[in-house]
Amino acid sequence: MIILKSTREIELMRKAGQLLANCHKEIASMIKPGVTTLEIDAFVDAYLAKHGAKPEQKGYKGYQYATCASINDEICHGFPRKQPLKKGDIVTIDMVVNLNGALADSAWTYPVGEVSKEASRLLEVTEEALNKAIEQSVIGNRVGDIGHAIQSYVEAEGLSVVRDFTGHGIGETIHEAPTILHYGEPNKGIRIKEGMVFTIEPMVNIGSWKSKMDDNRWTARTIDGSLSAQYEHTIAITKDGPMILTKQA
Repeated sequence: MIILKSTREIELMRKAGQLLANCHKEIASMIKPGVTTLEIDAFVDAYLAKHGAKPEQKGYKGYQYATCASINDEICHGFPRKQPLKKGDIVTIDMVVNLNGALADSAWTYPVGEVSKEASRLLEVTEEALNKAIEQSVIGNRVGDIGHAIQSYVEAEGLSVVRDFTGHGIGETIHEAPTILHYGEPNKGIRIKEGMVFTIEPMVNIGSWKSKMDDNRWTARTIDGSLSAQYEHTIAITKDGPMILTKQA
């Protein structure tokens, strides 16, 4: 069942989203060769606590960390670790913020120092795919229009879209209906309605779209070792168009 959110609920989620966006801006200033994703995770934990919030995924199905930190060929759900980031790496930091019971979810991929042209282009295409998907998130469209916007753009750029992980509704819990595929056909799927709140989070690979799972049963990585990037926003559907709750001003 899709739970439509009231104006009041969306405003509470927007506040959570702005705190999350501000946290990402702090992370951006931390990303450099030599820093560890475990240090970033500790920072996020402390930052959220300082602002009266908590990391929602900490403890979710036994997950131990405030963030997911996925490096290079890791698609998503990478564990923060003590190994330092290196120049040329790319790292995706993903988190869910709970502020007074309202949730927001956003991931961002960061270059570590100077990266290759190939990696830089991957980041640009993935972020633009998210932007194109948000443009389709209007009342009366269907969720298939979102996936089609991502897939058609990414594949035209010679890259691939991961199919094993999706966007999702979000509210009082991390995962609600509807499921937001990042591929598909236009004018397919459920209609988009005012009051829906969901994430769009395309994961884009340089090589094959297929993934494999690490032994930890959390971390997914590309099957061919190619680089992967992800950008994610939480958006609310309003009569005036999509509202990006996690927008980094």
